[in-house]
Amino acid sequence: MAPKQKYYVVWKGRKTGIFNTWAECEAQTKGFTGARFKSFPSLAEANEAYKNGASSSPSAAARKPAASKQIQLFDTADTIEEDSISVDAACSGNPGMMEYQGVDTKTGARLFHFGPALGTNNIGEFLAIVHALSMLKQKGLQTTIYTDSKTALSWVRNKKANTSLRRDKSTEQVWTLVERAEQWLRENTYSNKILKWDTARLGEIKADFGRK
Repeated sequence: MAPKQKYYVVWKGRKTGIFNTWAECEAQTKGFTGARFKSFPSLAEANEAYKNGASSSPSAAARKPAASKQIQLFDTADTIEEDSISVDAACSGNPGMMEYQGVDTKTGARLFHFGPALGTNNIGEFLAIVHALSMLKQKGLQTTIYTDSKTALSWVRNKKANTSLRRDKSTEQVWTLVERAEQWLRENTYSNKILKWDTARLGEIKADFGRK
C-alpha cells in the first residue's frame, strides 16, 4: 500500500511555506535553531495552519524538552493500528546473546533484524525502537511503532540508555550502536506515535521471537 500523502508546514526555517515531502521539510529545518514545523494529512489543513501561524502548533523546539508532550507519544495502545511496526528483542541470559527485529504489525513480515551480539534485552528493545524511527524518517513516514518494553520507552523519552552493561571488547559492538542511537535521538525530531503494547489484553507483540 502506498504511503498517504502528507503536507509539511514550516513556519520557521531556512525557507518557510508548505512542502510536499519530508525531505523538503527536513532540508529547511534540520539544524536550524528554533525551527517550527508540523505535518498535516491534507493540503487544506496545511494551508489553514500556515495562514494561522505557529503559535498554537507544536514545533521541533517544543517537542524536545517538554515532558508532557513526550508522554503523549508513549500511551498504552487501546486498539491495534494495522498500518504500524512492532518491535521486540530476545536475549539468552542477561547479559547474553541479544537480537532484535521489527515487523509489519498486520502481516508479520520482517522489516529489519539485528544480531545476535552480546548485550541485554533492554538494550535490544531500545535499539529496535530507534532503528524503526530512523528507518521511518528516511522514508518520510509517520507510521506508529509498538513496543512491549516500558524500560525502552523511558530510555527513548530521555534520549539515554540507562544500562549497566559492562563495556569491553566483547560488548563494544552493542555499545557503539547504543551511542549512535542516543546521538540520533538528540539530533532528530519525529512525530511517530510510540505505543506500549498491552500484552495482557492483546497477547504477545507481533515481533515476539516466540522463545518464552
